[in-house]
Amino acid sequence: MRIFDNTNINFTKWRWHALALSLVVIGAGIFTIISRGGLPLGVDFSGGTVIVLKFTQPTSEDAVRSALPFAGEAVVQTVGAAGDNEIMVRLPMDETAAIDLEAKAQQVEAALQSAKVGDFMVASKELVGPVMGQDLRNKGMWATLASLGGIMAYIWFRFRLTFAIGAIVATLHDVLVTVSFLTWFGYDVSLNVVAALLTITGYSVNDTIVIFDRVRENQRTARREPLEGVVNRSVNQTLSRTIITAGTTFLSVLALFLFGGEVLRGLSFTLLVGIAAGTYSTVFIASAIAIMLSSRTPADGAAATAAGSKSRRA
Repeated sequence: MRIFDNTNINFTKWRWHALALSLVVIGAGIFTIISRGGLPLGVDFSGGTVIVLKFTQPTSEDAVRSALPFAGEAVVQTVGAAGDNEIMVRLPMDETAAIDLEAKAQQVEAALQSAKVGDFMVASKELVGPVMGQDLRNKGMWATLASLGGIMAYIWFRFRLTFAIGAIVATLHDVLVTVSFLTWFGYDVSLNVVAALLTITGYSVNDTIVIFDRVRENQRTARREPLEGVVNRSVNQTLSRTIITAGTTFLSVLALFLFGGEVLRGLSFTLLVGIAAGTYSTVFIASAIAIMLSSRTPADGAAATAAGSKSRRA
């Protein structure tokens, strides 16, 4: 059984509304990031100490926070399911580097034992120094920029420049929307999140290429038809594939989010938002940008035909 077969939805009619909605979401996200002093970087990038404590009985965050010697700088929050009794203690990097990271972790354990807030064990511990954090931050930034550059070069070679710009704008849209939601829901940008963002770029571009490839095929048989009509027909023809792919992937990641534990929570949340944003941008943003930048002239049609011929020879 095929779903969304032979649909005739006028997607391009709503491109201005979609662009306006995206600008509002991205603008609100950027404003939130600026108002909070920048992106909430995880310990992977900012450096510091993160300890997850598993208590044998329910223990409040306030009791743990009040027992710490550096309560003013520590972030204390409950993690995991309600019955896990796990509390995370995060200490930022000491700017003076006067206290060793391992020594801070030992001070946390000793302070909680002295305060007798309850029996506990250390479930996990992360210690990241400032040099490593800076190195990881730089590598994550360059990896993201390199992936975007490679995507643009590939689509420009396979299709044309206007399509490449549309795909890059859609990919940037997905990254910015995802980062905005991460900020709103209190997730730190960690190595897992960066890996998820890179996955999103590939996922989004794959969907966009499917539609652009169908646009190129339809232009060969309808050279006099406006690009807006060709794009709209192409989106409808690939709609079934887009919905099924996005739906099955979303459900798989949703299971990871619900049952994968706290360690994978940031990664799975990033993928969930990215899949939704990527599907949305594939249908509305990428095609809208391509339509706005493409001029319907005989030369433009000849360029599209030449691009199709080059692809067939390749």
